[in-house]
Amino acid sequence: MSVKQRNTKIRQTRVDAIFDVINYTLITLVVLVCIYPLYYTVIASFSDPLEVTRGNVTVWIKGFTFDSYKTVFDYKPLWRGYRNTIIYTVVGTAYNLFLLLPASYALSRKEVKGRGLLMGIFVFTMYFGGGMIPTYLNMKNLGLLDSMLVMILPGAFSVYNMIITRTFFATSFPNELAEAARIDGAGEARIFFQLALPLSTAIIGVMALYHAVGHWNSYFSALLYLSDTKKYPLQLVLREVLMQDNGIAINMDSMTTEELMDAARRQRLAETMKYSVIFIANAPVLALYPFVQKYFTKGVMIGSVKG
Repeated sequence: MSVKQRNTKIRQTRVDAIFDVINYTLITLVVLVCIYPLYYTVIASFSDPLEVTRGNVTVWIKGFTFDSYKTVFDYKPLWRGYRNTIIYTVVGTAYNLFLLLPASYALSRKEVKGRGLLMGIFVFTMYFGGGMIPTYLNMKNLGLLDSMLVMILPGAFSVYNMIITRTFFATSFPNELAEAARIDGAGEARIFFQLALPLSTAIIGVMALYHAVGHWNSYFSALLYLSDTKKYPLQLVLREVLMQDNGIAINMDSMTTEELMDAARRQRLAETMKYSVIFIANAPVLALYPFVQKYFTKGVMIGSVKG
């Protein structure tokens, strides 16, 4: 190697090192910006409400206490909301996959006649909808108002997720394998259940996660269509908790000193309850991610690179 080539290599190595330092620094900053709000939510929920109100909680817990969690968990409708949300999430996700997977597989097969027209109809619904009031009237005419089914049946089929899943089937399940199975006497149902689905665990995991998170965080449909509080999902129950504690009024003229102190304590407690509510609502979903992470990464990459 000549001196000139050696010097060029040294300069390139220095440039690469500088780039790596800048790159890792920026990535670290981005990670901190994303993680710190979650971290602050946790430490604030376990801190003394007075310390949180004063702004003394920044890096670590101040005045460790479970008061905010005790207040939230003592609210009995919270457990009913958890039960309802689990039902909506489990049943709704299963129903979503029941509709999504067969439709995506069928539209991925080139031998299906009219699949272009069907795709056009599906895509049309992504851009044009009836609107809130016609949809509400439709739910009323179908008898779904104030029914648990209103949280599962409407919007059970996602065209966007269908396009992703269809692309996965089209690129990851070869036609040659299906043709070989047909030669051996297998029908389309057997090919789908015994060949296509076992080879598609990645995309199934991704779609299950997408739909489960959507059902878990869903609140707007319940806000529109549910009036029975016993059918409320967790998100609406937690909303009621916050509204009740934020609505505390202090009348200094008609309250005793002890009542004033208790009202002030409750107002401070309401501040930390916000963080407790956020953590309670998101903890199950965060706990679910590690179990589907490998499928999530693989499924998204295959669908994006080959699509």
